[in-house]
Amino acid sequence: MKKTHIVLLVLIMAAIAGLITIFGDFSSYETFASASKEPKKSYYIIGTLDTTEAMLYDPHVDANHFTFYAKDKAGAQSRVIFNGEKPRDIEKSEQIVMMGYMDGDTFHCSRIQMKCPSKYKKDQVAVGKG
Repeated sequence: MKKTHIVLLVLIMAAIAGLITIFGDFSSYETFASASKEPKKSYYIIGTLDTTEAMLYDPHVDANHFTFYAKDKAGAQSRVIFNGEKPRDIEKSEQIVMMGYMDGDTFHCSRIQMKCPSKYKKDQVAVGKG
């Protein structure tokens, strides 16, 4: 093998290792408590909609602001702010996968994927603005 081939192979391996490091942070699901240990870092959190708390969405005031409460897998509750339209049928979802970051006691969500109760219905994904 030529030296240029060896150098090229090493560079490719370094690039792959870098990509794994960058995208490896999103591979696991966290809880609100573990996400609050590193504020402003993006995490995926699996939870359920807390129907005992009020949901705030007024499209006449701001169509891209939806606030609700969710419980994570550990049972901890957090206020969630989603910068997008209220996802249709969020009340009917079995689980909610939220991507975002913690800021104090509030989870700022940029993406929501709802797991539908019926195996015949596809999961719905909502992506926030900004």
